[in-house]
Amino acid sequence: MALETRIYQKENNIHFLKLLKASAKDLFGSHFLAKQLATRDIKSQYRQSYLGIIWAFIMPVTSALVWIFLNLTGTIKLSDTGVPYPVYAFSGTLIWSIITEAINSPTSSTNAARGIMSKINFPKEALVLSGIYKLLFNSLIKIMLLVVFIFVFGIGFHWSLLLFPFAILAAILFGTTLGLFMTPIGMIYNDIAKIISMSLSFLMYVTPVVYAIPKKGIMKTIMEINPFSALILTSRDLALGTSPDYLGYFCWIFAASVALFFIALLFYRISIPIIVERLSA
Repeated sequence: MALETRIYQKENNIHFLKLLKASAKDLFGSHFLAKQLATRDIKSQYRQSYLGIIWAFIMPVTSALVWIFLNLTGTIKLSDTGVPYPVYAFSGTLIWSIITEAINSPTSSTNAARGIMSKINFPKEALVLSGIYKLLFNSLIKIMLLVVFIFVFGIGFHWSLLLFPFAILAAILFGTTLGLFMTPIGMIYNDIAKIISMSLSFLMYVTPVVYAIPKKGIMKTIMEINPFSALILTSRDLALGTSPDYLGYFCWIFAASVALFFIALLFYRISIPIIVERLSA
């Protein structure tokens, strides 16, 4: 009697839409796990700290104070911002800190759970969602402090302030998308984290975080092309009640971030289990 012969081979066809659908399903389906992870990390972050939750906005406040001091003492000459400079500087450093935290969030969340991933099988998208929850928590604290600044310096309430949280959500989405693309490489090479830190430090000086875009020159062109500028300026304009001159560019960045986020999520889903397996071997 002849025996049946079967040949098994690796399936080379990757169904992009099926993988994307599964990734999105796991992202939204891992809400409970992500919430538990975020709650654990937030509590552990502030449990053994004397200042506790104050650390969430110490860095943007101190960064703004340095520039405010340099401006008041005449050490540096800054162009007119159209609003009280302390509010301008603080709002810029606050929004910038949210974006940089969003960029670093996927890598830090994934590295923190590396030991768990090698032992327990669970949707890796939960780590991304957990990082977003932590970002939202920290951002809420910063937004509340910015609102206090706005009223203290006499700007007061205006209807565009209600749109400011949505601009922050767009900034978080943009930063998280960049972070997702860089996380797999960052887990293999530790140099990536240092390169990102150095790059962000440089980018801050070609972004209107603490000073306005120049009226002319090469720096004006660089700042206007820089996508970080549109995020910072539009968010700040909505918060301070000024006209958002870069709203169109901001909307294009937001639309691109939505599309690229799911591509980055798919890249993360495919690469992270392979990387963790190799690092654990």
